[in-house]
Amino acid sequence: MRTPIPKEPLVSVCVATYNRARILTERCIPSILSQTYPKLELIVVGDGCSDETEELVAKIDDARLKFVNLPERGRYPDDPMRRWMVAGTQAMNHAMSLARGDYVTHLDDDDEYLPERLEKLVAFAAKNGCDLVWHPFWIEERGGKWRLIGANAFRIREVTTASVFYRAWFTRIKWDVEAHRLWEPGDWNRYRKIKYLGPQAMRYPEPLLKHYRENIP
Repeated sequence: MRTPIPKEPLVSVCVATYNRARILTERCIPSILSQTYPKLELIVVGDGCSDETEELVAKIDDARLKFVNLPERGRYPDDPMRRWMVAGTQAMNHAMSLARGDYVTHLDDDDEYLPERLEKLVAFAAKNGCDLVWHPFWIEERGGKWRLIGANAFRIREVTTASVFYRAWFTRIKWDVEAHRLWEPGDWNRYRKIKYLGPQAMRYPEPLLKHYRENIP
């Protein structure tokens, strides 16, 4: 028997961060707390942040926000590309362990949601009985231009950390710090495992995320 979803489900938004205090508090967090769907909890976990992250997050007065800074940063590969693939694993997994929502989703600490993202995805998932929903997103390119990733299939390079919205039971599948050994980004490595379980998954047609350019090696 399927676990029922309440009329107004709680959505847990999990964010892992490392020494990006300004962009986290000026772009990422505001885009979550200003969502048109208000029944959410925002869990931000610092991966051993040593900058002013804790100080700036503490200035945000919203009871839905919880911040935890882990005592030390996770141990990641020395190779820059491999480290990029799995950085934040420890913080991501800790954030999911704290999530209480009926649905769970994520956001990178330098990206932002469109304002109606959660409202639209909650309604879509409930209407269609979805275990998982993914959607298109905008990705920043050189020169400040934006390119639409259509996400026509649930596969690598068509999804990213924050373009997926899913039922809470999938938090049992953790990020794997060894994903780089398969030459897979940690987010896709995890979503691939979820995909193999055969969830009721559907594509939402509208782009609901702005994915800013990262300093990828």
